[in-house]
Amino acid sequence: MGLLNASQLAAKTATCFLHRLSKSWVSTKTCLPRDKNIVLMGLPGAGKTTVGKIVAQKLGLPAVDIDDDVLETQWKMPVAAKLAAVGAEHFLEEEGRVLCNFSASGCVVSLTGSNPLHAEAMQHVKRSGLVVYLDVDSEDIVHRLSRMKVNRIVGQEAGVSMRDILLYRKQFYEKWLDVRVLCGTGDTEGEVAEKVLKAVERYEKHDEEMYASTRCDGSRLSEQKRHFSDVVVEGLAPDGGLYVPLNGFPRFSEREWLRLVSMSYPERASVLLERCIHPLDVPALDLRAMTSRAYGSNFSSDRVAPVKHLVDNQYVLELFHGPTASFKDLALQLMPQLFSFCLPPMCNYLVLVATSGDTGSAVLSGFGGLSAGDGRRTGVLVFFPEDGVSRIQKLQMTSFGDGNARAVGVRSDFDFCQRSIKRMFGEAGLAGHLAVEYGTVLSTANSINWARLLPQVVYHSSCYLDLCRDGVIKFGDPVDLCIPTGNFGNAISAIYAKEMGIPIRKVICASNHNRVVADFMSTGEYDLRGRPMLLSHSPAIDILKSSNLERFVHHVSGRNSGLVQDLFTRLDSQEHFQVPVPLLGKMQQEVLAGWCSEDDCLAAIRSVHGQTGYVMDPHTAVAKVVADRLQDGSCPVVLCSTAHYGKFAPAVFKALRIQNVPQEPGEQLRELDAAASGPPAHRSMEERLKSGGREHVVRQADYGGLVEEVESMIHHCFLKAM
Repeated sequence: MGLLNASQLAAKTATCFLHRLSKSWVSTKTCLPRDKNIVLMGLPGAGKTTVGKIVAQKLGLPAVDIDDDVLETQWKMPVAAKLAAVGAEHFLEEEGRVLCNFSASGCVVSLTGSNPLHAEAMQHVKRSGLVVYLDVDSEDIVHRLSRMKVNRIVGQEAGVSMRDILLYRKQFYEKWLDVRVLCGTGDTEGEVAEKVLKAVERYEKHDEEMYASTRCDGSRLSEQKRHFSDVVVEGLAPDGGLYVPLNGFPRFSEREWLRLVSMSYPERASVLLERCIHPLDVPALDLRAMTSRAYGSNFSSDRVAPVKHLVDNQYVLELFHGPTASFKDLALQLMPQLFSFCLPPMCNYLVLVATSGDTGSAVLSGFGGLSAGDGRRTGVLVFFPEDGVSRIQKLQMTSFGDGNARAVGVRSDFDFCQRSIKRMFGEAGLAGHLAVEYGTVLSTANSINWARLLPQVVYHSSCYLDLCRDGVIKFGDPVDLCIPTGNFGNAISAIYAKEMGIPIRKVICASNHNRVVADFMSTGEYDLRGRPMLLSHSPAIDILKSSNLERFVHHVSGRNSGLVQDLFTRLDSQEHFQVPVPLLGKMQQEVLAGWCSEDDCLAAIRSVHGQTGYVMDPHTAVAKVVADRLQDGSCPVVLCSTAHYGKFAPAVFKALRIQNVPQEPGEQLRELDAAASGPPAHRSMEERLKSGGREHVVRQADYGGLVEEVESMIHHCFLKAM
């Protein structure tokens, strides 16, 4: 074998190192040993005893009911008699003391409804095995307790309703669960037992819940498949493809979806993501804490992503209530937490991002919100087209200048920025050099990263559930979604929500005059040859090379990775491909697509404002125009409102024909707010703009120059203190 040159040697060394690191990190996660207990936890009346007996019988294990087999045996009296004798407060202590001394292995253990209220006892029980939370509908619980003639439970004081005490109790179950079993309204004990068995089986089969590249064929699958935690950190697959789950998305039943209707957005996010992320990658307790932080006080709307009626059968899904006023916040307030949690030890990570406007500030805000400990091994470098974003977007990005986050302008379009980042990931010599010389690995927070895309599935699902909650539709009724489309991440996440069981009829992709997606969906031909990038009033969708189309083609082709490999490598080398006619037919069954001129975009803003007083941003206006043309009116259509109008003030002033526009961005926002009956002004954005943008680096459209910025950022983030 010939000698390796320095670049090849560095690449080989880095590849081996990262492979060992990944393997060692995953190997620390073990499944449930046979001598561990399956511990069932839930509200009084959740059916734990009956479910426990069924599960134990199916698995051939002993069943232990804490009430009947432990407490009453220890106390030599019925539980109700003990409660009457000592009172509620002392009862919890007595019950907890017995549970702390409980010892069993390889059993199915059914806890009492009040066991989770005793922290020390639950810590003891949790060490003995897997805690499965039977998340049963409170209305089902109330009816069962009524049939059992139970009108009061432990801790329920006079004047407190049964529903209120049950709601209060849930926080204690959420604190201890390893696995949630979401029970649909009306589920029988037998149906719940089947769900428990599936949940335990899923927990034990971590290695079956894997991800692979859209370009990975079966011959390479065994060596290239990854766990969720690996995918989050790697971002882009080594072969240039995008990671997707090997077994697709979990599907929720109608009764399970109906359980989510009354939940808050953070609760919905937690439940949905628990089913999409294996608990050995991110435990349910940690995931719930992350969603609570992500969708808490940093969103200006209590509903996080509210749905509002616009006109006729059209509704707007307002995705701009996060700290940077764009839909990117819905993913990027959560994704950095997932990224930080999944980081293996020993390495620093530089997150590279190409943005057409909104992603940059959202990434900087999300990673900037990490705690000092979580963020110390992570740097963030954003590349944006210097002349291809709005002034307010640029001010937002360049206002982040402290710590390990920085934005760099590039005299190019978005596609050059994105292409350069993908090239950096694809060059083994560069990756090896950075790993060996600096102990730093590259990753990404663009929607090519699965952890960035996955949270977007939540808001499409939540939108449908809100329409159900508000009485606009009944579950099962179809809706259409119309999405301003650039990189196709928002659109493919809607298709994934449909795969999970949300009754989306059509996803309508709305393009501006850079209509590459609309042309592709119409003809099956993706042609970038000699195609110029045209600036527009909706710059976030000024994109020609739409990365997430690769996931879409993979999806509609039945996961034909060979076809995907052929098409997208041809796009990279020849800037052109044509899909087979049968595949085009499948694409058009899932997606409609159209485009909107600049004049029509501004006219839509003006028309809706004249009718309703509501001000749309230009991207939402693009969706409105395309929905008007393509949607048949037979069902509601939801326009994904991807940004607050204040981010694109000059275009909105032009649309509304307001003269004497102020020069200062803050004044522009105040004047537009005065002209709008809704949505309200975006205070977080206004506060960020008050600090003003800092001086920032601007590079020419030169790949080598961007690589120099990467090395400079690594020195700034990780080597300055050495």
